Amino acid sequence: MKAKKLIIYCLAALLAGCVPVVSLQPLFTREDIRFDEKLLGTWVEDANKPKSSWEFTRLEETAAEGLAPSLRSEIDRLYRLNVTDSEGRKGSLVACLVKLQDRLFLDVFPDKLPSGEQDMEKTKLVFNAFFFVPAHTFIRVDSLTDSLKVRLTDDDGFKKLIEAEPDAVKFALVEDRPILTASTKELQAFVLKHAGDERLFPGAVTMTRKNK
Repeated sequence: MKAKKLIIYCLAALLAGCVPVVSLQPLFTREDIRFDEKLLGTWVEDANKPKSSWEFTRLEETAAEGLAPSLRSEIDRLYRLNVTDSEGRKGSLVACLVKLQDRLFLDVFPDKLPSGEQDMEKTKLVFNAFFFVPAHTFIRVDSLTDSLKVRLTDDDGFKKLIEAEPDAVKFALVEDRPILTASTKELQAFVLKHAGDERLFPGAVTMTRKNK
């Protein structure tokens, strides 16, 4: 299996079959960052037979060197997101909880790329390889209580949206894959306008907290 196909397959398997839309710019400014202790812990799709798990912890201080300079002072408000799918494939990313008006989102991005193996199929952090560069992807948070309910982006749905609204947001196609190139301000306006649009956020996932 070619590296590119493996990467897309692995991330899609993790994220409810969705290949997420990525952006060159973050969805947040420093003023939009929130930290909620309720997010900390391990969340699973099925407590009896986990399909995948998302573990949120406080971002470690040693991660500062991998962050943009503007984010290093905000490290105590960021999360480490360790993801594992049902086949044991892993990824380790940074997550930022973002509040825009009355809605919550997660902005997820890598602070490190894969571990350097020559064989992509043997890389330890295969999900990180999907990004190639420190790009961002967005997740809509619908509920953060006893369950974590989120909606993920999907590039097929996004393509349908921009076919109907070509000027909805700035983007570029790279090997037929849409990459958002809009500024943070433009992204926020776009995401808020289409927050309820299933073409942008079609991938519903409900997870429960795993008991220790």
